[in-house]
Amino acid sequence: MMTKHEKILKYIKDLKVGARISVRQLAQDLKVSEGTAYRAIKDAQLRGLVSTIPRIGTIRIEQAEGEDIEKLTYAEVVNIVEGSVLGGIAGLHKPLKKFLIGAMELRDMQQYVEQGDLLIVGNRKQAQILALNMGAAVLITGGFHADDDVVRLADEKEMPLITSPYDTFTVATIINRAIFNRLLRKDVIRVKDIMVRDSYYLDVKSTVGDWRKLLRATRHSRFPVVNSDGEVIGIVTTNDVADLKDELPIVEIMTKNPIVVSPDTPVAHAAHLMVWEGIELIPVVEGRKLVGVISRQDAIRAFRSLSFQPQVAETVDSLIMSHFSVSKTESGVKLHGKTGPIMLSPYGITSYSSLLTAMANAAFEAFRSKKRLEIIPDSFTVYFSRPVQLEEEIEINVDIIEMGRKSGKVEINLFHKGNLVAKAIMSVKVLSR
Repeated sequence: MMTKHEKILKYIKDLKVGARISVRQLAQDLKVSEGTAYRAIKDAQLRGLVSTIPRIGTIRIEQAEGEDIEKLTYAEVVNIVEGSVLGGIAGLHKPLKKFLIGAMELRDMQQYVEQGDLLIVGNRKQAQILALNMGAAVLITGGFHADDDVVRLADEKEMPLITSPYDTFTVATIINRAIFNRLLRKDVIRVKDIMVRDSYYLDVKSTVGDWRKLLRATRHSRFPVVNSDGEVIGIVTTNDVADLKDELPIVEIMTKNPIVVSPDTPVAHAAHLMVWEGIELIPVVEGRKLVGVISRQDAIRAFRSLSFQPQVAETVDSLIMSHFSVSKTESGVKLHGKTGPIMLSPYGITSYSSLLTAMANAAFEAFRSKKRLEIIPDSFTVYFSRPVQLEEEIEINVDIIEMGRKSGKVEINLFHKGNLVAKAIMSVKVLSR
């Protein structure tokens, strides 16, 4: 039986894209309290089903698929540029194809504007009309408003007419950053991408004998335990069962309040939890209800797959490491390169945090050279002795001190002009067993 929360979410999901939603209206239509309706709308917003626009309200939007995560809707643009909608509200749910800055003559602009674009322009009425007539949305910068006939045209074409208090350069920068951040999120493998959805489980009426039946049928030994509402209340493993009798209820011997993760949790975080807590399987829950499980082996396979995939967008780590070349040594690796502007500190020298990043990544490279891809840091102790200027050549030597099945340790030395600048010891845990 569906809960009130689930009924509201289904109701929202079934709404036509572009439909407006309000707490009061939901409460009246579905005969629920306004508090229940409010919580469901917030959940729907987290799931990408709705978007709230200042002075407009909440509207149903098209849920972005993973492969289109780099696309922004016009509704999201309104939020990120702190804008207001002047017209064309019916088109807020549409994704923008690309954005352009209207800084040329109209006759030249016409060949670049296409349907589904966003034209960023100042107080240029004819440029606004041109874009709307060509099926593009318009973002007016500088806090300017539009004439009534332009607003009517936006409504007629169902293409958003937006105004933002920021200047053109700032608006373009903000939108670029939003797209960049989405590309970074696309790089992150999440639990929902690899979890086992139709997982085996036990319920509050199960016994040790039921656990043994599942063990024989699946060859697995760890199972979540759920209550009558499907909520995870425990987990049972071989250690819990031991030599107990078949008729003993599972609820008496299960581990209560187990660690759980959500579908949107990064796999790396789930893997770290499994290593730090010494567990092999974590239930995946949504609204406390079991929706799947993720095992340590699932995480290992994901990391191995990721290590061979090209990166869609650059991270701070990749930007810093792009300044270095890597070569193998007998006991580890050696990195050689120049400090660059990305490594600048507020004081005009190479920042200690960027040097620390380079040293940590050098340690990871040393383990990768030994075919150990699935590692996570356990401890990192570093000592700095002197500063390094920008555009200076540095060398990082990493020597593997220990490398076992479960852990490893390296010594890291950073040199500038033959002088020791920093020294560190890093210990790691190995994800696989």
